[in-house]
Amino acid sequence: MHDAITRIIGDTAPLARILHRLSHDRMAMLGAAIIVLLVIIAMFGPWLAPNEPLQQHPELRLASPQAQFPLGTDQLGRCVLSRLLYGTRTSLGVAVVVVSFAVLIGILVGLISGYFGGVVDEALMRGVDVLLSFPGIIFALVIVGILGPSLFNVILGLALVHWTGYARLVRASVLAVKERPFIEAARAAGAGHRRIMFRHILPQCLGPVLVMATLGVGHIILAAAAMSFLGLGAQPPTPEWGAMLNQARDFMRVAPLLMVFPGLTIMITVLSFNLLGDGLQDALDPHYLPVPVRRAGRPSPKWTGGTPVLPSQSGRE
Repeated sequence: MHDAITRIIGDTAPLARILHRLSHDRMAMLGAAIIVLLVIIAMFGPWLAPNEPLQQHPELRLASPQAQFPLGTDQLGRCVLSRLLYGTRTSLGVAVVVVSFAVLIGILVGLISGYFGGVVDEALMRGVDVLLSFPGIIFALVIVGILGPSLFNVILGLALVHWTGYARLVRASVLAVKERPFIEAARAAGAGHRRIMFRHILPQCLGPVLVMATLGVGHIILAAAAMSFLGLGAQPPTPEWGAMLNQARDFMRVAPLLMVFPGLTIMITVLSFNLLGDGLQDALDPHYLPVPVRRAGRPSPKWTGGTPVLPSQSGRE
């Protein structure tokens, strides 16, 4: 019983330590709170929206914010707030699906390449180098341009482009981990390649992947919005933030708020994921040292040329 409890505590202690570090990062907590709010909006958008996002009110075209339409209406008399709420589900859904596929492909390629090395490593990494030689967004635009404009093709194009970064990251982590003593012990114990790769090596590589994936969600949201802005992503009348910007640009002088609200939503969402990603990077760092915060009423450390010494420790002043 005692061994079982010790094993459970040993498994959960690193996670508790990471969450403890993360909870002390105010900016990361702010980003996480906004992301949770966005997820709630994406899940319950149909119940939160004050109007139907596709319902048109021609007599109220380009109306200013009012009680019935808190953020006004667009060029067709549709509720801007409702379209933003529904667009949250579309934009977040595209980003999560793209990052999930990119992480899955990148982990598999990087794990196989770094573990086996030799010809396998050379073949896979040279293919990655070829893909990285093209600008990512341009390559995705070419794929979507060939296949045709649609959200599915945007997901496919972005996923085929963004897995390369995860593959290189995982490969570098595998090369650093596979020579450690516990891997040699697993081999000596008779563990097969699959068990060593997925049971012993992969868990050691997930920290950097988690940070990169969190930052990657914001990047994918920007890329998907840019492609919708160019008319290659979500097609009318689907509510999507980039498509809303595209439809509002012709009315920028008459109704500038039509571009302000989707733009602010994209900016806040991307910033939230960046803040959370930076916080996770610090929390997962084994050499993490929190920055001391000076509290009111406490003297600041007195510099003596060596280790900082508090006045209470240096005798009477």
